[in-house]
Amino acid sequence: MFLFRLIKHSKTEDERYTRLLSDLAQTKSDLDFAYANFQNACEPDLIDSYIYEVNAVQLRYKFLLNCLKQFEDSYTKNPLEVSGS
Repeated sequence: MFLFRLIKHSKTEDERYTRLLSDLAQTKSDLDFAYANFQNACEPDLIDSYIYEVNAVQLRYKFLLNCLKQFEDSYTKNPLEVSGS
């Protein structure tokens, strides 16, 4: 029974990791698109809009990178060191 829970837990974390990588790739694509729109904008209102969009997508990208780093760090830590802290 314990082994089944361990396998199920691992599968869930693998799905989270895959989803996180997918979200990161989509956000990178959104960032490239926002930069392209900004570079081609001529109207002052559109320029302002794309500045806000670029900033928002950059913040999302930074957030996802931090989540990915925390997720990967949780796998690389020695369980004995974590339990002793």
